Parts: sequence; C-alpha cells; structure tokens
Amino acid sequence: MKAQLDARQERIAQLEAQLDARRERITQLEAQVGALKQREAQLEQDKAALSARVEQLEALLAQSQPGRHSSNSHRPPSMDGPGAPKRPPKAPTGRKAGGQPGHAAHDRPLLAAEQVVEFKPVQPEGCSRCGGHLQGQQEGPEPVRHQVVELKPIRPHVTEWRLDWGWCAHCQLWTRAQLPPGAPPGAFGPRLTALVGVMTGQLRLSKRQAQLWLTTVLGVDLSLGSLSKLEAQVSTALQAPMEQVRSRISSAPVVHADETSWRERAHRAWLWVAVTAQFTLFLLSGHRDRPAAQDLLGDSFRGILVTDRYGAYQWVEPSRRQVCWAHLKRDFQGWVDTGGVGAVWGKALLEQTRQLFLLYHRVRAGTLQRTTFQHRMTLLRAEVSYLLRRAEACENPTVSGQAHAMLQLEPALWTFVSVEGVEPTNNRAERALRHAVLWRKTSGGTQSARGSCFVERILTVVATLRQQGRDVLEFLTGAVRAHLLGHPPPSLLPEPV
Repeated sequence: MKAQLDARQERIAQLEAQLDARRERITQLEAQVGALKQREAQLEQDKAALSARVEQLEALLAQSQPGRHSSNSHRPPSMDGPGAPKRPPKAPTGRKAGGQPGHAAHDRPLLAAEQVVEFKPVQPEGCSRCGGHLQGQQEGPEPVRHQVVELKPIRPHVTEWRLDWGWCAHCQLWTRAQLPPGAPPGAFGPRLTALVGVMTGQLRLSKRQAQLWLTTVLGVDLSLGSLSKLEAQVSTALQAPMEQVRSRISSAPVVHADETSWRERAHRAWLWVAVTAQFTLFLLSGHRDRPAAQDLLGDSFRGILVTDRYGAYQWVEPSRRQVCWAHLKRDFQGWVDTGGVGAVWGKALLEQTRQLFLLYHRVRAGTLQRTTFQHRMTLLRAEVSYLLRRAEACENPTVSGQAHAMLQLEPALWTFVSVEGVEPTNNRAERALRHAVLWRKTSGGTQSARGSCFVERILTVVATLRQQGRDVLEFLTGAVRAHLLGHPPPSLLPEPV
C-alpha cells in the first residue's frame, strides 16, 4: 500500500509540475497576444497614415500630369505645356477683317492751336487745272491742317548753385553760403528721381535698361548705384501715401484679395494684394498663412471678402465671403477631365455655372431685373447644392474632398446674389497681380529688404493712381519734392466731390 501511495503522490507531483508549466505557457501566450494586438493597432495607424500620404501624392501627381492645365486646375497659364488644350476658335462670321461699314471713325484728333509750337503756311504754286497764276482771297476755304508731332534733341536742364565764400574780418574766418530752401541736396532733381521710379516700377525696366534709356534719350549719365539710391528716395517718399491706402482697406465694404509667389534674395516670399473700388494695396510677406492675410486686411476688417478657397482666409466667416466662381469652374472641369463617376457631376455643375454667368451678365447689363435674377438664382442654388452633395458621396476621393470643401463654404458661393456690388469672380485681384507677376518673371524678385519695400510701395501707388485716373509721374514728382523739403506728401485719398 505504501508503495502505491508513494507512486500516486509522485504522479500528482508530476501533474502539478505539468500544470504549472502549462499555466506559465498560457501567461506567455497571453503576453504575446497582447503584444500582437498592440502591433496590429500600430499597423492600422501606419496604414491610415500611408493611405493619406498616397492620396496626397496622387493629388500632387495629378497636378503635374499633362492632363492638368490652367483650364481644369489652379495652375497658371504660364505653366501650360505644349499639349494643353487651346481655347476653341470662334465661329467665322463671314465678315471681312478690319473695320466694318458704318462703324465710328477713330482718326487722330488735331491739337488745338495753342498747343502748336510753330505754324508754316504753304501757298499753292499754280492752278491745279491749267497751272495759271493764283490770287489770294480773304473769303476762300479754310486751310487744310496737317500736323506733325516731332521730338527735338533732349538736353537735361542742369542748374548750378555757386556757393560763394565770405570773409569775416572779426573772426578771421571764411564762411561758405548754404543751399537755398528748395534746392535738392543731391545731384538729381525730384522729377528725374520720380521718372526713375516710373521706369523701374511702372514700366518694369531693369536697372540697366533704365540706365541705357536715360543716357541715350535724355543725356543723363547715372551709375547703377545712383539709380538704386533714387529708387530708395522714391520708396521713402511713398511711405505715407501707402499707409493711407492701408488704413482704408479694413473699412472697405468689399475687398478682393489674392497672393502670388515672390523671391527676396534666396528666400521664398509671397506678394499679397487687396483691391477695393478706389484703392489697391500690395504687401510682401515671408509666409502664405492666416497671419499674413490678417495683416493685409487688418484685424478690424468687417466687409465682404472675395477670394478663392485658400485656407488662409478661413478666419472670415462664410457669410462675409464670396468664393470665386472662375476657380470653381476650373475645379468642375478637372472632374470632367479626370473621368469616372466624378465626370458626371462635373458636367452637370459646369452647365449650372454657365447658366449662373449668363444670368449675372444680364443683370449687370441691366437687361434683367434684380428681383427676377434672385428668384432664378434660388432655383439654381438648390440644384448646385444637390449636385455637390451627390459629388461628395462619390467614390473618387479628389472629387469627394473638393465637393465637401465647397459645401463647407456654401454660404460664400452666393453672396453676390444677395449683396449688390459683389462680383462672383476674383478677377479684380488677379488682374492687379498680373503686372507684379510679369515683373517677377523678368527680375527674379528682389535682392534686399529695401528693394522689397520699393516693390510694395510703387505697386500700391501706381495701381491706386490708375484706379483714380491720376497722373503717376506728377504724383511721384510731388511726393519726392515734398520729401526733400520736409513737407506733407500728396494724398492718395480721392478728393470729396
């Protein structure tokens, strides 16, 4: 019996050892399962991140593909390749080229007599029929006037102040005369300084081209360094007028805003523009973000903002915004060119966009009552909202994402319908930037902060003066003269009527 009992106890001990080993194995497996679950969760996170990255890269790839161009994306026309589609030619009208019968003549008008410098009477030598002698008569027909505009050789007007010396017998000292008030302290006068600003800032001439023009046409020799210093004088003289414009942007009822890339030396920058009915403001910033947009418009801006869908303007609530329909039209065209299910909604939205512009052009021309326009736009708005929601639910992630972003700004699509004077496109700001874009392409940007200040100020003043129908050279001359004399600068604020 004792042997059997010992054998059973030994067997029990073996079983308990096996049970302990299995329990330890179970604990190890449970730890491995927990680690695998954590690994699975991490892999799911990595998968989501990679999926988002793939979508981002696919969007970037789509932007760089030959199928993406200025008609179906936000790429500028300058980036269109040879394969980009051209605008369809207009249907032939059957009329000959040139002026049509019955059109108003556009002859060059003759200058008034007080504007003529020299008169040269010419008498006929003989009768046009028989060649006989002619006698002058006081009651004959009026002379035929033939005017020729010519330039005589231009010579610069050089004024020399001779500062004499006087001897003081009491002090035993020579004293030199000082320049009289109004005499420029430098070697160049206000009008020539202003002309340099016009040539480089308004006409976009390079400094070497401006130097060549001044030498060959005006006979004025300037070094490149002197020309740069004259630009700086113009920039300083325009500081106060630019601040006048800047102070009016935040209180404007409607502002069109946009931005384009710039370079200052080796650093990338952004040139921002804000356009109102009477003023245009340019600002250079190192960033393309919300603080830069707020700096452009001012923290107290409470008007209506017309822009594209760029996120830097999201701090303005949609009820005070108008999204550019020209940009939306290009997005819809991109859906069509991409193909697939998104093309169906793109075509439908393009048709609604066409109807929108037809109605807007009619009400702007005065051939459609505004109340009728608003009624028709209510029906069109409902159709556009329906189509955007269907596009948001489609399988194409690009189409779905863009449609979702448009619906987030849905009130901003229709501000121009309820507020008279608001345009459905941002053409004003884009037109204002064209001059700056051409300047950037030929100059490559600026090389210093001083040059960037000149760009901001000359662009602001020139664009504002053009809006107000004022002479640029005369204004710049007055601003430089006031700066040299320490007088208040001329104002960019329009005179009250």
